[in-house]
Amino acid sequence: MKIVIVNGSPRTNGATARILHALESCLLDRKDVSVEFIDLSKQDIKPCIGCMSCYKTGRCHIKDNSERLSELIASADGLIMGSPTYASNVSGQLKTFIDRGHFVMEQLLYKKHGISVATGVNYGSGDANKVISKLMRYSGAYLTGSIVCNTPFGSDPCNEKMLARISKLSGKLYRDIKAEKSYPVQKLVHSVVFSCGIKPFVKKNASDYAGTVNKWREAKIKI
Repeated sequence: MKIVIVNGSPRTNGATARILHALESCLLDRKDVSVEFIDLSKQDIKPCIGCMSCYKTGRCHIKDNSERLSELIASADGLIMGSPTYASNVSGQLKTFIDRGHFVMEQLLYKKHGISVATGVNYGSGDANKVISKLMRYSGAYLTGSIVCNTPFGSDPCNEKMLARISKLSGKLYRDIKAEKSYPVQKLVHSVVFSCGIKPFVKKNASDYAGTVNKWREAKIKI
């Protein structure tokens, strides 16, 4: 089982990173699990320029680390994505990767399982978590669960209660992947979004979305 963890915080030892590393530690306690931990702050990922060429070719022409990370996620069984809260949203680093990462239109997370994590010091962390969890569901994943944590700046969020939550949620992710668990309500929402919104639009503009359709075929999505 392969899990990718994406830390969207510019701080590699902040609250978000500590929760993500605790999840990593719990998962690595299982002998049949490998984890790839990605600090986006250490990656060369340039902003999207809105040229739309990736929809036609299936790849972004910008030469940096974005394509490698997308391919890594595409080959994984599960994704854990976390971010601090900036202005009731995710960090700039994570938003840049979301814009470049082939998520929703290409259905990068189809039938994978995921966990969303958002931290903050005040209000807004729930909104940041909604951005991540909606991204996962609309990209085809089943959301196993979320962690939303408000904690004073510079503090360690991994107290006894949080560690118990992390242990429980990491175990649930492991079992969901093993059982290929489907969440009926999430499946229905995704079906509506994809079948009524994304697919008709792509088919209507087929010549401009050949790369997207190829990604669907690779993921064995019914077209």
